[in-house]
Amino acid sequence: MTRLTARLPLIALLLAAFVPGLAAAQTQMALGGLDADPDAPVEITAESLSVDQATGRATFTGEVLIGQGGMKISAATVEVIYDEASGDISRLEAMGGVTFVTPTEAAEADRAVYDIAGGNLTLTGDVLLTQARTALSSQSMVIDLAAGTAQLDGEVRTVIEPAQ
Repeated sequence: MTRLTARLPLIALLLAAFVPGLAAAQTQMALGGLDADPDAPVEITAESLSVDQATGRATFTGEVLIGQGGMKISAATVEVIYDEASGDISRLEAMGGVTFVTPTEAAEADRAVYDIAGGNLTLTGDVLLTQARTALSSQSMVIDLAAGTAQLDGEVRTVIEPAQ
């Protein structure tokens, strides 16, 4: 339990790193509202938390809400997977009505997987990204956070409103 307690701020910080640098195909939607302050307090609420030291997993279930500054993440379940060798977080998986909200953007999907070592975020299942009056949807979006690129597949659709 101590290992998890010490890492809760890191979990939220890594979740806050889900979306920065996202460049949605050629629509050039810059996600400028992700100014999560890593020094801001992190609050995680859920109906339950189970920790399994043997498998290196911690699972928050039931109306999971993670907040830090102006950014909120919600899902039915958030699972944190630790690397056996290093004890560091290797992967985060959010499932069931996953939503990321900032003051200026919102993204939603059925599932989100953040592969920390690979630096990739994969959103799947009815992916929708909105920013002001611009929207982008697909069935999957794989984001390379280091390169700032994204690949969208499956019924890709966008609506881009001209600036006024």
